[in-house]
Amino acid sequence: MATVLNTRIPPQTVQADIDAFVGLKGIIGYTPVNQDYSLDAVGRLHDALRKAQETEIHAQNALAAARDAMDAIERDFHDAILGVKSQVKAQFGPDSDQVAALGLKKKSDRRRTPTRAGKDVPSTA
Repeated sequence: MATVLNTRIPPQTVQADIDAFVGLKGIIGYTPVNQDYSLDAVGRLHDALRKAQETEIHAQNALAAARDAMDAIERDFHDAILGVKSQVKAQFGPDSDQVAALGLKKKSDRRRTPTRAGKDVPSTA
């Protein structure tokens, strides 16, 4: 009996188990003492496994579709906000409180870069 763990069985092992089940179906006269391991019981588990695999694939596909939809909506929203910021700057000016309300820096709050002194300035050293 398999021990219940929090990790999944590797796909190669599951495939080997499925192959063993297919082989079991070809054995004539298989009659185990423990009916938990009969062909019918294992066949029901195999069917349940296939249904669970199908359900997982459908869920993965739905998740991928939801992520794609989310990406598209995020991109559209981001583009709209960039347009809003541009429109606010155009309407109220780059140094307005409205620009600051959008989380942008006002033009007057930006650090000015110092101008470079000419190269011909004599040094005092």
